[in-house]
Amino acid sequence: MKEVLQKNSGQFTKRKAARWLMILLAAVVFVIFTVKINQTDKVELVSREGQTFEKATVVEILQDNLQADGTRVGEQRVLVEMTTGEHKGETLEVTSSSGYLFGAGCTVGMDVVIMQSVAGDSVVASVYSQDREWVVYIFAALYILALCLVGGKQGIKGSMGLLFTFFCVIFVYIPLVYRGISPFWAAVFVCMITTVVTMYFIGGASKKTVVAIGGTMAGVLIAGIAAQLFSLASGITGYNVSDIETLMTLWNTNGIQVGGLLFSGLLISSMGAVMDVAMSVGSSMWEILNQKPEMTKRELWKAGIQVGRDMMGTDSNTLILAFAGSSVSMLILDYAYDLPYRQIINSNNIGIAIMQGLSGSFGIVLSVPLTVLIASFLYKWDWKKKKEKEKVIV
Repeated sequence: MKEVLQKNSGQFTKRKAARWLMILLAAVVFVIFTVKINQTDKVELVSREGQTFEKATVVEILQDNLQADGTRVGEQRVLVEMTTGEHKGETLEVTSSSGYLFGAGCTVGMDVVIMQSVAGDSVVASVYSQDREWVVYIFAALYILALCLVGGKQGIKGSMGLLFTFFCVIFVYIPLVYRGISPFWAAVFVCMITTVVTMYFIGGASKKTVVAIGGTMAGVLIAGIAAQLFSLASGITGYNVSDIETLMTLWNTNGIQVGGLLFSGLLISSMGAVMDVAMSVGSSMWEILNQKPEMTKRELWKAGIQVGRDMMGTDSNTLILAFAGSSVSMLILDYAYDLPYRQIINSNNIGIAIMQGLSGSFGIVLSVPLTVLIASFLYKWDWKKKKEKEKVIV
C-alpha cells in the first residue's frame, strides 16, 4: 500500500509540473500573439498634427458665463497653469465653452484637460473637459479593494480574471477587428480565452472549472445564434445602429466589418451573466454530490435543474434590465414625444435593445440544462474513477 501511495504521489507531482509547463507555454504564446497583432499602422482619419491634450490647473476666472438662474451661456475666459506638455509651468489664457459634451464650468483650482494646437510660436487652446483621470483610477482601485476584502482569496482571483478580461477586450478583440477579422468570431475567441482563464483563476484545475467553461461557452454561442435568428426574422442588422455613418468610414478606409460589431458586442456583454450561472450551477452540483455521493445521474440532474431554475430568473432579469437601463434616455424621449406604439415597436433602436436583452437571456436560460448535462456525466464519471482507485489502494 505504501508503494502504491508513493507511486501515486510521484505521478501527481509529474502531472502538476506538466500542467504548469503547459500554462507557461500558453502564456508565452498568448503574449507573443498579443504583441504581434498590436503592431499595426493605423490609417489617419483626422489630421492631428500639432494637436495635443495636456493637463492644467485653473488659476483665475477672467470672464465668467454664469447666469443669474444658474445656467451657463457662451464661453468662459480663464487663466490656467500648464502642468504637462512643452508649455509646462507657463500660464495661458484659454476659453471654456458651455457645451454639455465639451468644456467645463471652470472654478479656481479645478484640474482640467487643455486641447491645444501648436503652430510655431502661436498656441490655440481651449478647455476640453475636467481632468477625471485619477477619479477613474481611484474608483477602479476601490472596487478591486472591496472585491478582495469581501471575497478574500476568491475575490483576489476574481479581480485577476476581471483585469485579464479588460486586457483582452482592449488589446486582443479591438486589434483583431481593426485588422479586418470578423467581429463575431473575434468575440468568440476572446470569450473563450477569458472564460478559460477566469474560470481557472476561480476554480483551479478541477472538474468544476471544466463544467463552468463548457456551460459558459455554450450559453454565449446560443446568445449569438439567437441574435442572428432575430436579425434574419426582423431585418435588424449591425447596419441599423445610430452611429453607422461614422462606422462606415472605418469600413471604407480599413475594411472593418462594421456590420458584425452589434452581435460581437452582444456576446461580450452576455458572457458575464452566463459565466455566473454556469459556475454557480456547476459548483452547487459538485457540493451536492459531495454530500450525497450515492446519487445517480438522474438524481444529480434533477438537483442541478432545480438550482438552475432558481438562478435563471434573476440572472435573466439582470441582463434585460442592464440593456433597458442603457436605453433609458431613448425611452424617455419616446415617451415625451408621445410616439405611436407602432412607431416605437418597429424602430431600429427599440428592436436592437429587445434583441440584445432577449438573445442574452436565451443564452442564460439554455446554458442551465447544458451545464447540468455536462456536470451530471463528468462528475459521476469522475466519482466512479475515484471509487475504483480507492478499491485498488485497499
